[in-house]
Amino acid sequence: MNQMNKMLITLSNNLAEIEKLASAVMQFGKENSLSDKDIFDINLALEEIVNNIISYGYKDNNEHHINIHLELEGAQLELRVEDDGIPFNPLEVPEPDINKPLKEREPGGLGLFFVRNLTDKLEYKRDQDKNIFIMKKKIQNN
Repeated sequence: MNQMNKMLITLSNNLAEIEKLASAVMQFGKENSLSDKDIFDINLALEEIVNNIISYGYKDNNEHHINIHLELEGAQLELRVEDDGIPFNPLEVPEPDINKPLKEREPGGLGLFFVRNLTDKLEYKRDQDKNIFIMKKKIQNN
């Protein structure tokens, strides 16, 4: 599935795959005339989510696949990340208090804070033993 405005990226649960993700996002961005800022934001948000899945999502050392669907409709980009890891709803992670001094902050949550700020809408569902995390972003110049 790689029409101009759609792309499916399949990664294994290995941190070395993050580079493959970055290349695919760059290619998708160029094919769809996305701004450098939008490409950077999309890449950062996806990298954060995929990194978390690979690092914390699996209880075994087996190979798993993570599917990332990118679809651009008009000025709306949908990024859908599907994995078969342990159930995890990122929307339930509380936002960190970024005004607190670093020493007083709870660890974690900062990556999801970035994802929330780089996208316009987030959704999560668990379906057929898969985590499905959807990020929607309005594209600036298309």
